[in-house]
Amino acid sequence: MTKSDQSFIRQFSWLIAGLHVLALVLLIMAYSIYSHAAKETNPHAAQRVAERLAPAGAVYAGDTGRAAMLAAQDAAAKAAASQVAFGGSTDGKTVYEGLCHSCHTAGVAGAPKLGDKAAWAPRIAQGIDTLVKHAIEGYHGPDGNFMPPKGGMPSLTDEQVASTVKWIVGQAK
Repeated sequence: MTKSDQSFIRQFSWLIAGLHVLALVLLIMAYSIYSHAAKETNPHAAQRVAERLAPAGAVYAGDTGRAAMLAAQDAAAKAAASQVAFGGSTDGKTVYEGLCHSCHTAGVAGAPKLGDKAAWAPRIAQGIDTLVKHAIEGYHGPDGNFMPPKGGMPSLTDEQVASTVKWIVGQAK
């Protein structure tokens, strides 16, 4: 090999070594910049993953399961109660026509029919407060009668139920 060839190989080797060092420095800088950059995250991603992984149903077993089931029922009742039915109207006739007429017109589950004085007389004798209490809390009569709490609509307020009971009683007098 000639002296000029040896010089070329030496210079070319230094050039290749320098390029390797430069590439290594650039890679370290790129990694440093990438690791310090803020990551874009979707705020709803965790919620969607949890919904996807949640079981389709639930099994309630034992006392712990019963407590969970009751808590779920209470939460559902509170959610339903937060939306007031019939726009908050306390007009007894409006609530009756929107909800109560389905049972009290046909006598479903032993419900006394609207205006039937004979069927309403013993109930009226118990007092309006008792009738309102039964309408709000629900009632299972000794003869198989059944009145669901608030007529099956938990979003009714106690005031709406009371005014409706008073209106129905007024129709039977």
